[in-house]
Amino acid sequence: MSARERGFGRKILGAGLAAICLTSTAALAAPDDPYTYMEEIEGAQAMEFAKAENARTMPRLQNDPRYAGFYEDAKKIVTARDRIPSVDFARNGVLRDHWQDAQHVRGIWRTVSLASYRTANPEWKTLLDIDALSKTENANWVWKGANCLRPSERFCLVALSNGGKDAIEVREFDADTGQFVAGGFKLPEGKHRYSWIDADTLIVSAAWAPTDVTTSGYPFIVKTLKRGQTMADAKEVYRGTAADGGYGVSPVVLRDPDGTVQAVLAHRPLDTFNGEYYLITPGGPKKLGLPTRATLRGYSSGRALVTLEQDWAGFKEGDLIDFDLAALKDNPDTLKGTLVLRPTKTQAVQQVGTTKDRVVVHLLDNVKGQIWAFKRDAKGWASTRLDVPKDSTLKIESTEEDGDKVILSAQSFLQPSSQWLVDAATGKAEKLQSLPAKFDASNQVVEQFWATSKDGTKVPYFVVRSKNLKFDGNAPTLLNAYGGFQISQSPAYSGERGKLWLEKGGVFVVANIRGGGEFGPRWHNAGLKLDRMRVYDDFFAVSQDLIKRKITNPRKLGIVGGSNGGLLMGVALTQHPELYSAIIIQVPLFDMIGYTHIGAGASWVGEYGDPANPAERKVIESYSPYQNLKPGKLYPTVFIETSTKDDRVHPAHARKAAARLKEMGYDYIYYENIDGGHAAAANLNERATRAALEYTYLTQRLMD
Repeated sequence: MSARERGFGRKILGAGLAAICLTSTAALAAPDDPYTYMEEIEGAQAMEFAKAENARTMPRLQNDPRYAGFYEDAKKIVTARDRIPSVDFARNGVLRDHWQDAQHVRGIWRTVSLASYRTANPEWKTLLDIDALSKTENANWVWKGANCLRPSERFCLVALSNGGKDAIEVREFDADTGQFVAGGFKLPEGKHRYSWIDADTLIVSAAWAPTDVTTSGYPFIVKTLKRGQTMADAKEVYRGTAADGGYGVSPVVLRDPDGTVQAVLAHRPLDTFNGEYYLITPGGPKKLGLPTRATLRGYSSGRALVTLEQDWAGFKEGDLIDFDLAALKDNPDTLKGTLVLRPTKTQAVQQVGTTKDRVVVHLLDNVKGQIWAFKRDAKGWASTRLDVPKDSTLKIESTEEDGDKVILSAQSFLQPSSQWLVDAATGKAEKLQSLPAKFDASNQVVEQFWATSKDGTKVPYFVVRSKNLKFDGNAPTLLNAYGGFQISQSPAYSGERGKLWLEKGGVFVVANIRGGGEFGPRWHNAGLKLDRMRVYDDFFAVSQDLIKRKITNPRKLGIVGGSNGGLLMGVALTQHPELYSAIIIQVPLFDMIGYTHIGAGASWVGEYGDPANPAERKVIESYSPYQNLKPGKLYPTVFIETSTKDDRVHPAHARKAAARLKEMGYDYIYYENIDGGHAAAANLNERATRAALEYTYLTQRLMD
C-alpha cells in the first residue's frame, strides 16, 4: 500500500495486505537450530552462503540453451513501451504516473493533462527521474509513491526505498518546479506512516528513537511535525505500545474534496486483524466505539465508511456501513451506523473509493469483478452498477477528488489490460487504452471448476488451457495459490506466462482456496490459526482434482507461490511431495516455529497463531516446513527464491530451507537477489531474469 493510500490521499483502500498488523509473542529460536546465523540479514556468513548457493545452482538454469531466449522474450515484454500508464488523478484534469521502461529501469514520475492523455501522442512532462537521481546520489532508489497535499497537489511527500526495502526515506517535492524543496520536510529511512494535515504540518508515525518500534520493527508513536522542526521537536498526539503494530500505528486524515480537514485519527492494531481507531482531539485521543474487526475505508459527503470483518450491532461480517462524521466526533464511543451494502454469500467487497459525490465499490461475485456507484440522499444510499467489462478482474486505479470520474483497469487471463474512464454520476464509460496481446491466446480457453475439500467445502479454481488439450493426464501444468490475509486471487493477464508457458503447451491454474478474500471475511476466517490446515487441504484438493479430471499427473504438475504462498509451497513439499514434480518457493515463510522472532514475523500472529501458545503451537508444528523436512523422502527438486533486501519476509526463511535441504542431501536450486525487496526484483531487468529462471526450471522439470 502506498503512502498516499494509507493517508486516504487516493481514497481507495483494498481488502488487505500480506502483512497488516501484529501482536507480541514470547516464542524463541530453537536452541538446536544450527542456522540461526542466517537471520542476520547481511551478516558475513549468511551472505557467503547466499552467494555460494547462487554460484552453485544458477548455472543449471542459465546454461540451459533455452534460458537466453526466455530472458529476451521476458525482457521485451516487461520493458515494452506499449504498456498502460498507471495514472492517478491530481487536480483540474491533471494525471500523474510512475513509468518504467528499458531506458528508465527505475522509472520516472511524470504528469500529463487528461485531454492530452486521451490523444494518440500524450505530452508527458517528467517530474522526477529516479534513474538519474540514483546515479547522482550513488544509490539504488526504488519508487514507493507520493502523497500530495490537496487541493493543489503541488507539494508532495515522495517515498524512496534503498533497493526495494519496505523502509523508506521521505522528501518533500515541488511538482511545479520539479525540485525537492530546500529545507522542506524530510524523514530519514524508516517504516514511517504519515500524511499531510496542512501545508506546514505533517502527522507521522515513526521510530522517533531506536526503541520506539514494535516487536516486528514498526512505529507506534504518532506525532505532529511542523515545517522547520527537527524530528526531536515533534509533538506527540497518540501512543500505542511495543506490542502493537504489524505495519504499526497509522495516522488517518479525513478531508472534504476542497482539502478541508474534518477529522484526524490514529489506527492502533492489536494483532494481525484486530485494531482500534482513535479520534485525535485537542483534549487527547478518544477511542471510537467500533468493533476490533473493522476497517475504515474512506470518507464521503460527511460520512465515514467502514467494512466489517465480524458481526456487530445488527450488521453482518462483510457489510459496508457508514457513520455520520459529525455525530462520530460528538460521541466517538457511541456509534450508530447505517447499511450501505450487504454482499451475498458469493460476493465480497474488494475496494472502496470516493469521488466528489459518490462512493465507488469494487465487488467480486464468484471471483468475477463488478463496479457499483452509491449516492446518498434523504432516503439513504441508492446504487447503480457501472457498465464496465464483465467476466474480468477489475481494479479501481484512481478516483477524482473534484469530480466524479474514476479510472479503472480490466483484465483476464487471456485479455490484456484495458483502462477505462468512467463517470460515476452518469455511468458513461470510455476506453482510454488497451494493451496489444503479448502472446497468442487464440487457441486458449478459461474454465472455472470446483474441487471438494477434506471437510466438504467447495473450492473454486480457474484453468487456462489449450482448446485442443487431450484429457489424458499428460499436460504440463502450473498451479498457483495464496490462501491468506483475505487477499483475493482473481484472473490476471501475464505476458511472460503466456509467452513462456501457455504458448509452449503448458496449462495454468489458479486456486481460490480459503484464507483469501474471494468470498469475504468468512472465507478468510475459515483458515485462521487453529483452522490453518483447511487452507492446505483446499490446495491439495484442487491438486488432486486436476489429476482426477485427467488434465495432468504428478509427473507433470508443478506449483508456485510467494510469501504466504511460499509457505503453502513448503507445506506441499513436506506433506504431499508425491503430487508434484516442480515447486517454486518465492520469498517464503518457512520456519513457522521461529517465525515470530524473524524480521516482521510477529506481525502475522493473528493469521497463523503464536508458537508460544501450546494449542496453536501444536497446529503450527504439524505443518511448519522447516521442522517437517525429513531425510530419505522423495522430494522433487525445488527452486527457492528470496531477496537480501526483503525486510518484510526475512530471507532467513529461504536460506534456512536451502541449508536444511543441503544438510539432508537433497537436490535444490537457490536464487537470492541481492536487491529487490519483497517483490524480489528492484527493476525491470531483474524481473525479466527472475521470469527466465522460473520458466527454464519449469520447462526442465515438467516438459523435458
